[in-house]
Amino acid sequence: HRPQKGPAPLCLRIVQPWVQIQIGQLHCSDSCLDNGPVTVGMSLDIASIDTISEINMDYTATIFLRQRWTDERLCFESNKSLSLDGRLVELLWVPDTFIVDSKKSFLHDMTVENRLIRIYPNGTVLYALRITTTVACSMDLTNCKKSYNTNDVMFYWTRGNDSVRGLDALRLAQYAVEDHYTSVSEAVYETGRYPKLVFHFDLKRNILYFILETYVPSILLVVLSWVSFWISLSSVPARICIGVTTVLTMTTLMMGARTSLPNANCFIKAIDVYLGICFSFIFGALLEYAIAHFYTLHQPHQKNSTIKVVIYSDEIGNGKKKIKSPVDPVLKRLLCVFYCFQVQNPHDIDNYSRISFPLSFMIINVFYWAYYLYF
Repeated sequence: HRPQKGPAPLCLRIVQPWVQIQIGQLHCSDSCLDNGPVTVGMSLDIASIDTISEINMDYTATIFLRQRWTDERLCFESNKSLSLDGRLVELLWVPDTFIVDSKKSFLHDMTVENRLIRIYPNGTVLYALRITTTVACSMDLTNCKKSYNTNDVMFYWTRGNDSVRGLDALRLAQYAVEDHYTSVSEAVYETGRYPKLVFHFDLKRNILYFILETYVPSILLVVLSWVSFWISLSSVPARICIGVTTVLTMTTLMMGARTSLPNANCFIKAIDVYLGICFSFIFGALLEYAIAHFYTLHQPHQKNSTIKVVIYSDEIGNGKKKIKSPVDPVLKRLLCVFYCFQVQNPHDIDNYSRISFPLSFMIINVFYWAYYLYF
């Protein structure tokens, strides 16, 4: 590093039985070395993933972050490494690593600040921290960007994909870790190009939780709405009670499901589609009774009726003349179409609904699960 201008550095003499070195304020204002950029290796252990909030679109994790680089000014003659008090980090140069999109982070300090500094005889520095951070999920995962450009500092994963450990032992309530890998990239900003280390991991939702909490109750509500098909058309209060109750309960279930999920209006979630299907069937069962009851009150008594068009002419003498006119062919066709929609027996609506509603619901379920599970 270039020597820092200004007053003489504050020095601290560290004496061990096998080594004696002198550490000053080894900060560097421009982080430049004559031998090229500093290479910083990174690895981390994931101690726990405490919470994954779908509403806030973030997660909270506790990690052990380890960084390793070489500072030639810290070389000493010995065959053993030297462990220092974490509070001496203020006397050393360390890369100011930070986590992008971190909403809140803190360093554990019980009983002292949980950080380790270990110096090896060749000047290699191991700097370890225990951090708990809450990170927004707009990124793939922890995106560690640095404030030095690529001409000053180069970062790399110490052991590739094996640089991150601890995920295999994690046990989450609603998720399972499927895959994870590391990558190296660069971020380009107005101030320059900056090295970036990225750690990706895939979480698979435990669908059994949502099946028991949302899917099963919605299916039972749909089946309950079909009970009204077996109740007499004359039992108005009973059928209206079942229809309105199931509609209101389904509405409450839909609202409860949405409160546990993010308000993402840009896309439709699979659970929204299924709840919409269930609500349509329940509301359809209520409309079915309204139609059947309407035809009960307006049941036609004759299949065919003659239409007479009577035209009154001007008065001739002491009487009136009545003239019968034939029905227009267009009007006759419209009447035929109208009679096709006439229901002679309103009870047939319930009979057809007992078969059509369950059959349609099963067919739609087959297409729904096939699409979202295999496509």
